[in-house]
Amino acid sequence: MKSTLLALLLLLPSLASAADITGIAKVREADNVLIGTTRVRLGGIDAPSVDQLCLNPHGERWTCGIAARDELIKHADGKSWVCHPRSIDRRGRQVARCDVDGEDIQKWLVRSGWALAYRTISHDYEPDEAEARTAKAGMWQGAFIAPWDWRVRNKKTTILGATKPPDSAKAILLASASGPVAPSPDCTIKGNVNGAGECIYHTPQSRWYAQIKMHVAKGTRWFCSVEEAEAAGCRETRR
Repeated sequence: MKSTLLALLLLLPSLASAADITGIAKVREADNVLIGTTRVRLGGIDAPSVDQLCLNPHGERWTCGIAARDELIKHADGKSWVCHPRSIDRRGRQVARCDVDGEDIQKWLVRSGWALAYRTISHDYEPDEAEARTAKAGMWQGAFIAPWDWRVRNKKTTILGATKPPDSAKAILLASASGPVAPSPDCTIKGNVNGAGECIYHTPQSRWYAQIKMHVAKGTRWFCSVEEAEAAGCRETRR
């Protein structure tokens, strides 16, 4: 009896971790959401980080990581999530396969071109990636670096996509929307978060522009226009 009870107690943590996670998700990135207090990493796929840059069909800089996140927010807005945990990653997130109102959300992301099949983890979504590539959907409409390559990028990193990238492609794709240096001469508006949690943008003519240090850990971000900054929910500095 004691040995049976001990075995059951030892099983409890694994049983708890395997329980479905349900609720309305807050989307942090296209493959990273929060349901209640549980952080969930969508398994089997890899999506661009919010500070990753891509090129659009015209060879212009495009914040594809933000676009991917925002498309998922629009698609899943107000819908119920059911996530089936498979493991826990090194950052303490539940790695799970998730359904949104009965739809495999990983499948939707890959087929829509907002994520890639994470082949080193799973082959489940390779047909969906092939479909997105053929349709030039999402990131496939222009040029980009695979998210896993972008995190360790260098000048030899492979460029993917439907269009032939211009000579300036490497300089743009290897940059970061949140890096210390502006990713393009046309993208010099600085965005930062103040003590009240508000997003504030500063043009080069702003009084404190030079004092704003760009660092991803502090929530800073580069914008290419005032319209882009305001669309992201930022307001102009009052000084």
